Amino acid sequence: MAGQAPGNTPSGSGRPPGRDDAGGSWLYNPAVRGAAYQLALAVAVGFILYEASVNAIANMRRLGIVSGFDFWNAPAGFDINQKLIAYSSTYSTYGDAFWVGLLNTLLVAGMGIVLATVLGFIVGVARLSGNRIISVIATSYVEFFRNIPLLLQLYVWYNAVLRALPAPRQSVTMGDAVFLNNRGLFVPDPVFGPGSDYLFIAAILACAAILLYRRWARRDQDATGRQHPAGLVSLALLAGFMAAGWLAAGQPVTFNVPELRGFNIVGGLQVYPEFVALLLGLSIYTASFIAEIVRAGILSVSRGQTEAAYSLGLRPGVTQRLVIIPQAMRVIVPPLTSQLLNLTKNSSLAVAIGYPDLVQVFMGTVLNQTGQAIECVVITMLVYLLLSLLTSLAMNIYNRRVAIIER
Repeated sequence: MAGQAPGNTPSGSGRPPGRDDAGGSWLYNPAVRGAAYQLALAVAVGFILYEASVNAIANMRRLGIVSGFDFWNAPAGFDINQKLIAYSSTYSTYGDAFWVGLLNTLLVAGMGIVLATVLGFIVGVARLSGNRIISVIATSYVEFFRNIPLLLQLYVWYNAVLRALPAPRQSVTMGDAVFLNNRGLFVPDPVFGPGSDYLFIAAILACAAILLYRRWARRDQDATGRQHPAGLVSLALLAGFMAAGWLAAGQPVTFNVPELRGFNIVGGLQVYPEFVALLLGLSIYTASFIAEIVRAGILSVSRGQTEAAYSLGLRPGVTQRLVIIPQAMRVIVPPLTSQLLNLTKNSSLAVAIGYPDLVQVFMGTVLNQTGQAIECVVITMLVYLLLSLLTSLAMNIYNRRVAIIER
């Protein structure tokens, strides 16, 4: 046809010759092709899982391994040094050992997340400091710790730092109540007597009072512009309620103070060196990555925001806290979530220094004693999957709260 552009079909529909103008061949339908590819992938994955299951069952039968979870209630027969719940090698079961390992993992992961986040924010802000010395120290920290493998750092903290401390008889003491040696840190252990429930009630009331005050302070600031010392008032409310509960209960809490007897420390609360080494390694290593995330988030905020705050008479510290960081959080939170997930999963390296976490206790000792490899591995994988999903859920909720709402 005269004047027709090259490549155009006579119908002007853009379809190749021979195609049905009503709808075309289903082979050229993107939705059909996509569904076919997904179905083929699902069939391939299902076949692989089926073959793996059949092979595993055949090998277990050949080796005489009985599958199932009957081992859960069998006596464990081994001891665990750090335990947050009652546990004994004589009467506790493998199920109890699982909970001990899980709680130890949650303890080090929870404390590591808090310490790494706080330290990472401090170092990230320090990297942008106008003070050259502070900026260089923060930069050196980031470049040093994030470029050394975490496992190597754990070995250094455990073997070169904590295990090099003096023996119990040469402990570093503080007022004959705190002892530091190569077996750990010994501090007074609180013993809760009758009436301790009043302290629990006082803590709940204090948290409720703090929430109410902060809500009122936020609303009053939105209405009048006045700022209130929310942090100091919150600490005062907490201290006041706890003191009132302490007096009302008749001082129900006493302390079991550690003391040196012979060649060992008796009594008190022992903080094991394995726990400290793992906590320090995870926190310092992860904080170096969080610092870079915080620095990038702050730099993403327009310089005009800082200049506008200065023009209103705000000081640099107030500007950073109330103007820059709140806007930077929408950039900081998504990559921060990944680092928190990595910290939780990296805690499985505890087996390298003997900390009794879930992997060391359940996938190590329990698996070796029972031979239930598939059950132990699957349970451990599901636990870490659940922890990751819960962490992601919490961070996504927080991310929606700090996100900038477009008008």
